Amino acid sequence: MTINKTILETMYKKMFHVRKFEEKVAHFFSMGMVHGTTHLYVGEEATGVGACSALEDKDLITSTHRGHGHCIGKGIDLNRMMAELLGKATGYCKGKGGSMHIADLSRGNLGANGVVGGGMPIAVGAGLTVQMKKLDQVVVCFFGDGAANEGSFHESLNLASVWNLPIIFICENNLYGMSVPTSKSMKIQNVADRAAAYGIPGKIIDGNDVIAVYNTVMEAKTYVKKNGPMLIEAKTYRWMGHSKSDANVYRSREEIAAWRERCPIQRLKKYLTENGISTTGELDAIEKQATEEIEQAVEFAQASPYPSIDTIMEDVYA
Repeated sequence: MTINKTILETMYKKMFHVRKFEEKVAHFFSMGMVHGTTHLYVGEEATGVGACSALEDKDLITSTHRGHGHCIGKGIDLNRMMAELLGKATGYCKGKGGSMHIADLSRGNLGANGVVGGGMPIAVGAGLTVQMKKLDQVVVCFFGDGAANEGSFHESLNLASVWNLPIIFICENNLYGMSVPTSKSMKIQNVADRAAAYGIPGKIIDGNDVIAVYNTVMEAKTYVKKNGPMLIEAKTYRWMGHSKSDANVYRSREEIAAWRERCPIQRLKKYLTENGISTTGELDAIEKQATEEIEQAVEFAQASPYPSIDTIMEDVYA
């Protein structure tokens, strides 16, 4: 599938947004300015951006605890996103939710989820709604390799397949569930092999190749609208620890360095320049603009007020 220059450069910019956003979050966390925890998406940018770029605004996604890349890929407001991370009233959850609870229904983002596998039943509910209302939409459900061993994974794929729901399940297999390698948590080599148990297609793609991700999800959209769900496994890798408290003692520096050589951003840059699609100057300008937009988001967030103490009992449902 041929992808035009505008879409390719937009994906390049969004991946750069993700990288720069996460670098800022890491810095603010180290300074004690981000409370709770956060799970960075550095190294996985191609999967979230490629998949979300293949969707329309009306299409829906459910995200994970490592959801910043999905949010940016789906085109949500960087200012409100940064404000949420810094606990400001102008954030998506009024500064009360933090990293793992960003949602924007207007952009089809049904929300990040701090529960491993927690977004999967939500995706099934969304898919059932789409089907019953006869809406021209698809649902993309992101989850990690760790979630593939949760009961919610099997229950969700089973129901989605029985009801032929228009859901694309995307497993972002970054090889580790916290510190546990997939080789020690499952007998099979590929999560996608489990699709056969539910009578649905399973595909394996290079999650660091944004073009492969985009094309696969574009094809999957057509399939799931007519036939029901599909399981896509994107092989990728997180450069940083599981969360900010992760000392990375379970993997070698050599392994991390090898995956850093497979940087999805540099990979797309090489493709664009070598194929004469974009010049180095054009991509440098995109990088500069993306960096400036992240800095503007930081300025917006830092200038925003904290929530008033008078609102402490608002938005509390339990």
